[in-house]
Amino acid sequence: MCEDFTSRHVVVTGGTGSLGKAVVGRLVKGGATCHVPCYRPEELESFDLRDHERVSVSQGIDFADESVAQKYYGGLPGLWASIHCTGGFSMSELAQTSLDDFQSQMMLNAVTCFLCCREAVKRMREGEDGGRLVNVAARPALEPRSGAGMAAYTAAKSVVAALTQSLGEELASERIWVNAVAPSIMDTPANRRSMPEADYNMWPTVNDVARTITFLASPDNKSTRGAVVPVYGRS
Repeated sequence: MCEDFTSRHVVVTGGTGSLGKAVVGRLVKGGATCHVPCYRPEELESFDLRDHERVSVSQGIDFADESVAQKYYGGLPGLWASIHCTGGFSMSELAQTSLDDFQSQMMLNAVTCFLCCREAVKRMREGEDGGRLVNVAARPALEPRSGAGMAAYTAAKSVVAALTQSLGEELASERIWVNAVAPSIMDTPANRRSMPEADYNMWPTVNDVARTITFLASPDNKSTRGAVVPVYGRS
């Protein structure tokens, strides 16, 4: 069963990726109109909902560029929710991590999240119903010791978690709930290829994570704000 998003407009950044596709699928089943910005055009080939009547795809959107974020959100109709699946992962020990590597992780994860939250809130304030922001952090953001060997990624996702908690308090009086999920390693084809010896049954599926995200983004979420929700499965 999916939450009811009938007649509501929702942005899903990274909506053509593994997690994003699962989120868009649940939103469409719930009646939402989904706005899906796409940075990597090759991902559209496996995005089955690209021609759905309630899915609007925009290509070439780089949310690390402030002007792009402003223009994209400024052109949307009334906005109920913005879900931020855009991000990037990099694993390297400290001595092998260049400043460019560190800054890249910050841009891909923290800066895109900040800009999308900011621009989405501007649109939500034009309405009278409040809204929902849902960010995607990661387990190392809650458990930094588990981020050994990927300090840049851990730091960037920790920014996402802290931003979520801060905005959750800042925007509460406007009925804009801000939350995040913090998945562990998700069961995706890419993760299976990179860790062929792992026990995949221990990992949360993208559908598990998408289910949590869509609840947090839904009108059914009437009280949860400022939370960074662990979605670890059995891992």
